[in-house]
Amino acid sequence: MPTSPPGSLLDRPRPRIEVAPAYVGTYGPAAGELMARAGKPLDSWQQDAVDLLLAVDADGQWACFEYCEICSRQNGKGAILEARALFGFLELGENLILWSAHQYKTAKDAFRRMRKLFRTLGTVINDNLVVVDGVYIKISNTNGDEGFERLDTEARIKFIARSKDSGRGLTGDLNIIDEAYDYTPEQQDALGPTMLAVPNPQFVYTSSPPLTADTGEVLFDLRARALEMIETGVEDALGYRDWGLPGDLDKLDGVDFDDPDNYKRTNPALCTGRVTIPKIKKLRRMLGTRGFARECFGLWPRRREGGGAFDLKNWAAMLDAVSRREGDVAIAADIEPGRDYAAIGLAGLREDSLEHWQIVDFRQGVDWMIARLVELKEVLDPVAIAMGNGTFKSLETALTEAGLKQPEDPEKPKRGDLMVLSHVEMSAATGQAIDVVNERRARHPGQEPLDEAVRDTKVRRTTDSITFSRKDEKSRTSPIVTVAEARFALHTRLPLLVDTYDPMTNIW
Repeated sequence: MPTSPPGSLLDRPRPRIEVAPAYVGTYGPAAGELMARAGKPLDSWQQDAVDLLLAVDADGQWACFEYCEICSRQNGKGAILEARALFGFLELGENLILWSAHQYKTAKDAFRRMRKLFRTLGTVINDNLVVVDGVYIKISNTNGDEGFERLDTEARIKFIARSKDSGRGLTGDLNIIDEAYDYTPEQQDALGPTMLAVPNPQFVYTSSPPLTADTGEVLFDLRARALEMIETGVEDALGYRDWGLPGDLDKLDGVDFDDPDNYKRTNPALCTGRVTIPKIKKLRRMLGTRGFARECFGLWPRRREGGGAFDLKNWAAMLDAVSRREGDVAIAADIEPGRDYAAIGLAGLREDSLEHWQIVDFRQGVDWMIARLVELKEVLDPVAIAMGNGTFKSLETALTEAGLKQPEDPEKPKRGDLMVLSHVEMSAATGQAIDVVNERRARHPGQEPLDEAVRDTKVRRTTDSITFSRKDEKSRTSPIVTVAEARFALHTRLPLLVDTYDPMTNIW
């Protein structure tokens, strides 16, 4: 049976932000005892987290359907997850525990830590079998299939590296999201439905703050919900604790990096001496000010207004209803994933050297695009006609029949030649467009399709690339995609153009 909630202990470090729904009891102390038996007793702050994480309401359901712990690196967030998984597997009879991480090596490290706990708790029969309190537990050490299975109930703990499809088809009682700063809405879509057939499911997130304003969308939403609970007093089935300092990574002038209290507030493991202030200070020299502020002081980047790829204040400041381009121009075409809409965009330079961004056409369907591109090539004499590889492949035959082709020599393109952007070039075009908006180096005439695309478009990041997200079927991203591709083509192709001027035309 769960015990009563513990009273407030003033000698324990407490996070700056802590919210939770009401609950009547908790299994936390029992989980703490199990961790101590496994040779890894919890710090007081970790025990507080586990008490909240394992709290139940009057109906015996988890008070926190979702729980999130945001804490600086290397303080021991992993022990909170280990306590929850160990207790759920051995004492609660949870059938499937999914432990996911952003990278395979991180998931494998978590598996190894859990394996050590099981071996300490029980009797090791061989490398693949351990007995804990009479329960035989099979250990799977196969690369990519690490996990544990109870041979009496067939309950499992699975360790997976996250992807947009990981977790599909699995029904998790407990879903652990380790390193949640790299957890995307697409991955949430894959894992979320796993709880539908479970009577008492739970999602647990642990992380340091998001890396940038364009990432960590799930974490930003969790924090927003926690702050709303504080402001409104309305309960949510969310437990949330954040140890970071107030403020954001864009305003570090007021942060005292030499104040020992700032180290104590943001690094709860200092209370046990597992980490020390001198060790943390060494990281300051290694990481630099901004990296240290995020990783060790828990400061968040400022979320972009609207939660999208672009700062909407900057976009509004770039409005110029009479903006006109002068001279060279590039155009680009893009098709929405559902092929229900398509767009043609334009980018050029103005007399003041700022960029001019404009949507030339945005219509339903796709069949109109080829004829329109041929017309615009004739009228505008563009530096290039750009498009992503997916759009190109879907139109390749029609483009060829219309005389729209890639240059015979990529190093010597001609005006109006196609420019098919690779994945790397698409990533570059995306990042450069965001930079231009951040620095307000372009102007646009205020067209509704483009304004809506900028407002709604988000970004998707991988380890080494960034692209506009195509997830939301209600959002039309093609207008901003075409503008980003067109400006990239303009600046990339213009220096390579073949000079088509014929000096013989001026000979009398």
